[in-house]
Amino acid sequence: MANRTVKDANSVHGTNPQYLVEKIIRTRIYDSRYWKEECFALSAELLVDKAMALRSIGGVYGGNIKPTPFLCLVLKMLQIQPEKDIIIEFIKQDEFKYVRALGAFYLRLVYGSLDCYKYLEPLLNDYRKLRFMDRAGQYQLSHMDEFIDLLLRDERFCDIIMPRIQKRWVHEANNELEGRVSLLEDDLDDLESESDEEEMPLPPPRPRNDAPDPTRPTPRHRSRSRSRERDRGMERDRGMDRDRGMDRDRMDHGRGMERERMDYGRGMDRDRMDHGRGMERDRMDHGRGMEKERMDYGRGMERDRMDHGRGMDRERGMDRDRGMDRDRGMERERKRHRSRSRERRHRSRSRSLGHHPHHHRERGRGDHRHPERMERDHGKERNRERERDRDRGDRKEKHHRSGRSKRDNMSREDLEIAEANALRAKLGMPPLQP
Repeated sequence: MANRTVKDANSVHGTNPQYLVEKIIRTRIYDSRYWKEECFALSAELLVDKAMALRSIGGVYGGNIKPTPFLCLVLKMLQIQPEKDIIIEFIKQDEFKYVRALGAFYLRLVYGSLDCYKYLEPLLNDYRKLRFMDRAGQYQLSHMDEFIDLLLRDERFCDIIMPRIQKRWVHEANNELEGRVSLLEDDLDDLESESDEEEMPLPPPRPRNDAPDPTRPTPRHRSRSRSRERDRGMERDRGMDRDRGMDRDRMDHGRGMERERMDYGRGMDRDRMDHGRGMERDRMDHGRGMEKERMDYGRGMERDRMDHGRGMDRERGMDRDRGMDRDRGMERERKRHRSRSRERRHRSRSRSLGHHPHHHRERGRGDHRHPERMERDHGKERNRERERDRDRGDRKEKHHRSGRSKRDNMSREDLEIAEANALRAKLGMPPLQP
């Protein structure tokens, strides 16, 4: 709220009065200690006391851009917008020179060219000294007439851009202002009169009866007035020609800047369009490449799946053939074992009957159950041989099964390694070691 312009303030040059000060400098002023302590709730009446306490003029100074008290009071006047009578009283103040400088600066910022020429040109006759603080924070010696001349001529002063004002000769041509008369013209007239007296011969003696005509001007005054008018006309023509040349140069510069801005805009549009086409082309190429890689990857996966299926079928066929061969071998082994067991029983039976006939006869005589016992013993022998054959067949079956499971495990591991190596080859990676 403390930094806002008053509600009933009028716009200056079509904008908020505070916007005449640039934003970065305005922000620095709002953050300064002088603004917060001395300019808070300051009115037009209290502003006079603060202006009387000024001891220098200037804009900003230091590396961190600190505003001077003079610049803070200028922004405060733009904020509260005092009446024009108060500003004129500031300018007419003879005792306090910094109060006059503050009023002149505010008048140059806010009011038009007629008021500036009307109220500021008389201050060119004030030659009092002023202290001016530069950007380094050092005081420089200046004068009031120099300060007013810079306000009327420079485009930027005290780090503030001055509003454009009309040239003086335009107002003179429109009969809005009279020709400016310098205080030095009396001295120049005296110098011209002395030079004319030295160059002019003495006039012839006048008869005593002739009385001088008081209405007729003397030749000295006529020559002085003519030379003065001629000098003024030449000076006015020179100033008009100079101002016309400056306006023409400014218009040419403006046209050149506009032409460069248009060329730059066309170049930026052309570069933006080329960049957009290049981005679209890259996006399409990238999409085609991704689609191609996706199709290649799908074909590779399908090929690997088919190869894996063929390998599994081949393995199943090989396992089936091995199982059939193993079954045939086991059947052959059983038949061979049965034939051997029959031959062994036949040999034992023939050996028992052929080699001990007397013994059998003697025992046959003593025991009638000898054939039954013999048959029982042969049955036990056959059972033992059958159990031994069964044990051997179980051991072989277990050994065969363990070997088959190992071969199956090895085949699965080899298939997994082959699939991984195929995928790594597509990605450009080295294969796995089995």
